[in-house]
Amino acid sequence: MPGAVTHNGNPVMNCPGLEDPTLLRHFKGHKDAVTCADFSPNNKQLATGSNDKTVMIWNLNPKSRAFRFIGHQDVVTAVHFSPSGELLASASRDRTVRLWTPSIKGESTVFKAHTASVRSVSFSADGQRLVTASDDKSVKVWSVHRQKFIYSLNQHTNWVRCARFSPDGRLVASCGDDRTVRLWDTSTRLCVNTFSDYGGPATFVDFDSSGTCIASSGADNTLKIWDIRTNKLIQHYQVHSAAVNSFSFHPSGNYLISGSSDSTVKIVDLLEGRLIYTLHGHKGPVLAVTFSREGDLFASGGCDSQVLMWKTNFDTLDYRETMSRHRKRVTPDPPPHLTDIFPRSPHLHRAAAEVGPLAVEINPGVTDVHTAHPQVLEVGEDPFYTRMRPAPF
Repeated sequence: MPGAVTHNGNPVMNCPGLEDPTLLRHFKGHKDAVTCADFSPNNKQLATGSNDKTVMIWNLNPKSRAFRFIGHQDVVTAVHFSPSGELLASASRDRTVRLWTPSIKGESTVFKAHTASVRSVSFSADGQRLVTASDDKSVKVWSVHRQKFIYSLNQHTNWVRCARFSPDGRLVASCGDDRTVRLWDTSTRLCVNTFSDYGGPATFVDFDSSGTCIASSGADNTLKIWDIRTNKLIQHYQVHSAAVNSFSFHPSGNYLISGSSDSTVKIVDLLEGRLIYTLHGHKGPVLAVTFSREGDLFASGGCDSQVLMWKTNFDTLDYRETMSRHRKRVTPDPPPHLTDIFPRSPHLHRAAAEVGPLAVEINPGVTDVHTAHPQVLEVGEDPFYTRMRPAPF
C-alpha cells in the first residue's frame, strides 16, 4: 500500500514524538543513473548530476520548468551549490570542474582540474574556495573568484573519492580507495591525522555542523563517526547490507541519512545511537542522498535514474531550538558533540531490530506517485541543445 509504514510486512506504530518522512516529489528527467544531489541555500532548487553527462536543476515550485545543463563530456560525479546560491559547481569523469549560473542562461566556466576523473567538488563555507578529489590520487584547492589552482594535497595512495572543508575552513577531510580517511590543515597544507579502520574503499566523508566530528562511509557497508579532537571512533553503524555510497548530516547534527547499494535510504538517530527509518523507493543502488540547508527536506537519487524528494517531518522544533542556542553562545567553548551524550562508547550499532526498538520501514509506492513532470529547458554551449522539450517518462 503506498505510504504504508511496516516492519517485516506488518503495520507498526511510530516512535513517540516523531513524524514519519513523506515522499513529496518524484522527478523524472535523467536518462541514466543519478550520482549526486544538492539543495540550493534558499530551498528553491535541487541540483542533480548523472551518468547521462548532464546536470539538472529542478525548481521546487511545481509549476516551474527544470533546466538541463549540457557541457560535461562524461559522467557527472558531484554537484554543490555555493553558500550564496549564485553558483553551482559540478565535477565529472571528463577531468573537469564546471561553475554554472543556475538559471536559464546556463553559463559555465571550466576548470581543467585533474589528470583523471574528478570524484567530488565542494565549496568552503565562505564561498571563496573549492576542494576537489580525483582518481589521480590528489586533493586540490582552488580560488573561486580568480578561478585558479592554489595547492594540492598528495598523500593518498589510490583514488580519492571525496573531500570536504570543515565549517570554519581550517581543515579538509578526504577519503578514498586506499582505505583511509585523512585530515589536512589548510594553513600548513599537511596531513594532520589518518584514520584507517576500513575493510574496503572509504566512499564518502563529511563534517557535522559543529565541525568537531566527521563521518565516513565504506564499501564494507559501514558508517563511522570520529571525534577529531580526541581522534577516537565514537559511533559505528552497520545497518546496510551493501556498500554505503553517500550520506548527509541533518543540520542539527542529531540525524544522518545514508544511501546504499542495498537499494535503501536509512536514517539514524545519532543522539540515541540507533536506526529509526528505512526508506524504500529506489529500484537498485542509491548513489546520492542530501538534506536541505534547513533540514526540512531531503533528496535521494539512484541507478534507477529517479530523483525522490522527501519531507523530513521529524525534529523541526528541536533543530530550530538547537540552532537558536548556538547563535546565542557567547563563550568560546565548542557546541555539544556526540561524546557528551549517549552512547559514549564506540560499540557497533547494527540494524535496530537486533538491538532494541524496531526501525520504521516506509514503502512510498513510487510507481503510484502521479507527479506532473515539468518542462525541461536544455541549455549548453551548443545552440542545438537550447530548446524546450518535455522530460521523458
